[in-house]
Amino acid sequence: MVSSRRQILFAGGAGLVGFASGIARPGLSRAADRPILTHGLQSGDVGTDSAIVWARADRPCRAIVEWSTTDSFAEIRGGTFADALPEADGTVKAALTGLPPGQDIVYRIRLEDLAAPTIRGPAQVGRFRTAPADRRSVSFCWSGDTAGQGWGIDEARGGMTIYKAMLANRPDFFLHSGDTIYADGPITAEVRLPDGTLWRNRVTEVVSKPAETLAEFRGRYQYNLTDANVLAMNAAVPILAQWDDHEVTNNWWPGEPLTRAEHLRKRYADPNVRALQVRASRAFHEYMPMRFEPAEPGRVYRKIAYGPLVDVFMLDMRSYRGPNGENRQTAYGPDAYFLGPVQLAWLKRALMESRATWKVIAADMPLGLVVTYDGDRNFGSEAVAQGDGPPLGRELEIADLLRFIKAANIRNTVWFTADVHYTAAHYYDPNKARFQEFEPFWEFVSGPLHAGTFGPNTLDDTFGPQLRFVKAPPEGQVNLSPAAGYQFFGHVAVDGRTEQMTVTLKDAADADLWHVTLDPVLA
Repeated sequence: MVSSRRQILFAGGAGLVGFASGIARPGLSRAADRPILTHGLQSGDVGTDSAIVWARADRPCRAIVEWSTTDSFAEIRGGTFADALPEADGTVKAALTGLPPGQDIVYRIRLEDLAAPTIRGPAQVGRFRTAPADRRSVSFCWSGDTAGQGWGIDEARGGMTIYKAMLANRPDFFLHSGDTIYADGPITAEVRLPDGTLWRNRVTEVVSKPAETLAEFRGRYQYNLTDANVLAMNAAVPILAQWDDHEVTNNWWPGEPLTRAEHLRKRYADPNVRALQVRASRAFHEYMPMRFEPAEPGRVYRKIAYGPLVDVFMLDMRSYRGPNGENRQTAYGPDAYFLGPVQLAWLKRALMESRATWKVIAADMPLGLVVTYDGDRNFGSEAVAQGDGPPLGRELEIADLLRFIKAANIRNTVWFTADVHYTAAHYYDPNKARFQEFEPFWEFVSGPLHAGTFGPNTLDDTFGPQLRFVKAPPEGQVNLSPAAGYQFFGHVAVDGRTEQMTVTLKDAADADLWHVTLDPVLA
């Protein structure tokens, strides 16, 4: 949720993790008991003149937000306030508006105790850069999959070091392509690695089991926000966040009964995923610095305009899909939904209206890779692709979108995604496709950020993807730890003079693995 300058911000609900719910605080010591910001600062959904900032308090507080264009705060250019309340687990989000375009913004947040407003906590400072109004060069990083498959924070190994590598690139923003947490994956204290050494996780009570309650979902976000690398990047780089399956549970679809073998192993108390989805969605929106859409409070898909060169179209490939299954329908209908008709219509309109040179389509799942759940032969297809051949099932929706993009003469669409836990570059060529009514385009895959490494997956020839680069574990090796080195992110640079886009695939050591420079179609 966002606030204007004079509005109080809060969310409704229940369930607390480490947040003092009492308002009356008799006997407070001014010196020893000041309100504290518990999990750093975040910014997100940055435009030319606005941004969302986020924080969390340890008790009911008023968060005072101020911003400037200098580190000294000699001139405070604006601000607002937001109330940290138990109903939102102490989190606050506020909209900073009236910001100058293309400018480094420094913001600070300090807390005032609601029970004793004269008692104030120490301020924390964050920064971000607003989108340019002119054709200034723009860069961003993207990846997905944080703290998955039981690989948590091993402080002796430096924690989630890939975030430090991304920060070193000083991107204008970071696009998190989903699986921002692994709510369904327990994190244990120790895991023995193939070389005989131990991976030692920091463990909290809430991450030791699959999340079911609202408090447990919130606790997963809190866990990731204890990593020093994540905190440092969050304070300096705005995040554009989307979600996928692990924010709820592995491979879920709306209305799914929790009867698969892995559900039974996780011992979920609820018979249907909907209850988990509701709690998970609430925690996701509380803990991510996202804009609030009053017409649909749980909405994830949205457009972020980052100046004349880049529009980012954030998709939600999870919340509106039909059931996972064989995915071989010959006619489009509810069972074949993936984006769903409402989101698909929005995307077409938004692409048509875009005047940015590059249309960045942020997809939480790749288009041409076959993704199945191998543990259940009845489960069928998890993503779009269902195998070689003409469009069937969910591919019908993608075929319709690609046909529309060509017919509407929409230029320079590029897809960025994660999910499969390795990195790759795919060039979609209609001359090599079973469905050919589209213009060529690129899809770039990255991840994981800090999770087990898998892959590579099989390419489906429906839309003609051609493999231009891949780096994945050796054949037969699965769920490799972050210590094995197969952790990946991508860096994108759009040149303000030539308008060319250079995409570089990188590893956690910030080594360049492969790159390509794309020329825009400007006519």
